[in-house]
Amino acid sequence: HKFPAEQAETILEQIDIQVGRTGSLTPVARLAPVFVGGVTVTNATLHNEDEIARKDVRVGDTVVIQRAGDVIPQVVRAVLEKRPADSQPYAFPHRCPVCDSEAIRPEGEVIRRCTGGLICSAQAVERLKHFVSRNAFDIEGMGTKRIEELWADEIVRSPADIFRLKDRRADLVQRERWGAQSVVNLLAAIEDRRTWPLERFIFALGIRQIGQATAKLLARAYGSLDGLIEAVTAAQDSESEAYADLINIDQMGKDVAADLIA
Repeated sequence: HKFPAEQAETILEQIDIQVGRTGSLTPVARLAPVFVGGVTVTNATLHNEDEIARKDVRVGDTVVIQRAGDVIPQVVRAVLEKRPADSQPYAFPHRCPVCDSEAIRPEGEVIRRCTGGLICSAQAVERLKHFVSRNAFDIEGMGTKRIEELWADEIVRSPADIFRLKDRRADLVQRERWGAQSVVNLLAAIEDRRTWPLERFIFALGIRQIGQATAKLLARAYGSLDGLIEAVTAAQDSESEAYADLINIDQMGKDVAADLIA
C-alpha cells in the first residue's frame, strides 16, 4: 500500500523563470514557507507554460502543494475560493528574462527557449557548469559556486579560460575562501584534463540533444576532433555525402544533426 502524499496550503508569492543550459525557460513557484512531508518548502516546479495554464495557478493564489514521492515539491492546484478579486492569469514571457532575446516555442514542443545562445549569461554559465561536471571533464574542485564566482569576476567566460587559469594563480590565491593549497589542487586537476577522451569532450560541449550515448557514437564514427569538425563542417550542405553519413549514424536523425551542425 502506498500512502497518499502529505499536502499543505500556502501562498504562491511569485513565479520566477529559470533559464537552462539549452535555453529552456522553466517556471518556478516561490512560496510562503510551509512545512510539508517533514521539510520546510519555499519553491516548487511548475514545469512549463502549458502546466501553468492547465492548473490556472496565479501569483497571489492560495495553492495546495505536495512532495511527489516525498521528494520533489509540486503545486497540485489553486484554491479558487481563496483567490484574490484582482487576480490575473499568468502571462508566460516571450522574451528571455536574462538577456531579453526572443524566447520561441517550436511547433510540437512544450518548452519555450531563449534564442540568445551564448550571449545569454544564464546559458553560458550553465554550459560551463556542464563542461566541468562529472560525466564531462570532471574537474575536481571546480564546482557550481566556483564557476559562478569566476564568471561574475570575468575570469572565466569560456571553457578555454579554465585551461588558462594557471596564468592567474596569484589572483586565485588571494580570493576569499580559496587558499593556496586548494588553488594548487585545482590547477593540478585542470592540467590532468588536457588529454581527455573524445566522447567526453563532445558531451562536455553541451550541444542540445547530444547526450553521452550520442557523443560516444560520434567519437566512434569520426575518430578524432579534427575528423569530427571536418565532417560536420562539410555536412552543412544537406546534399553532401558528409550529411548523408552523419544522419545515418545510429540515433542521429535530422533534428539532432541540425543541433550538432549549428
